Amino acid sequence: MKRGLKLGKFELFWLSGGRFAIDGGAMFGVVPKVLWSKKYPCCDEENRVPLIASPILVKTPNTLALIDTGLGNKLDEKQKRIFRQQGGWDILKDLGSLDIKREDIDLVILTHYDFDHAGGVVMMVEGAGLALTFPNARHILQETEWQDVLNPNRRSVNTYWPINYELLKKSGNLELVSGEVEVVDGIKAIHTGGHTRGHQVVKMESAGQTALHMGDLLPTHAHFNPLWVTAYDNFPLDAIEIKKELESRGIKEGSWFTFYHDPFIQACRFDEEGDIVEEWKG
Repeated sequence: MKRGLKLGKFELFWLSGGRFAIDGGAMFGVVPKVLWSKKYPCCDEENRVPLIASPILVKTPNTLALIDTGLGNKLDEKQKRIFRQQGGWDILKDLGSLDIKREDIDLVILTHYDFDHAGGVVMMVEGAGLALTFPNARHILQETEWQDVLNPNRRSVNTYWPINYELLKKSGNLELVSGEVEVVDGIKAIHTGGHTRGHQVVKMESAGQTALHMGDLLPTHAHFNPLWVTAYDNFPLDAIEIKKELESRGIKEGSWFTFYHDPFIQACRFDEEGDIVEEWKG
């Protein structure tokens, strides 16, 4: 396991939640390839760009918290082909390298419930069937997101998969929040909308240092420009405005910006022009 990013008394570790690839035009929306390829140069002959699904373990003095859960281990062969899955879901192995069992996780914060972020909420246990991956963890989700999970529209029905939430619904592990909530000391879940109606970001603060995890509002370092939103954003104008606000605030605070989908950089600091002034690759 690679070393973690120190954030005051916190330490952040990026886990292996799966590698996949999707169409570059979908990932960068209306931005022409001639522009986005300068910042994200890697794509194949079919214009697919590589991505990761990398949950972040946040170790605080009192809590083991996880931001999102990766692709999970339940994709069938057709789904693996569609999403060009190239790497396995190895977060339990990564946790084991830190002497952490899945039962030890106290908190799971889900930025939203798309399959690539919530696929690891429920796992397939060999010889035993489906089970909650983190059976002792509070699972934090915005109430509006959960409403849409249970009542998806024609667009979101393709990403909110019942196999990823039915067990959580029946358990006592789901904790719905609304707006901005400090879920444990130094970690806040903040409702933003934009990508999905109930999308939330995570702010971490310890000993005067801060990190901002913007989920799919800022999936990679190349998406810094507020106008560079993905074709998957359900509310793109909202995404643009909240991105601009959060990035400006984070830069003023000297925050680390952490990434879930970026295979090149795990975290960085930006200046006001959006240039990277410091980066973390683990």
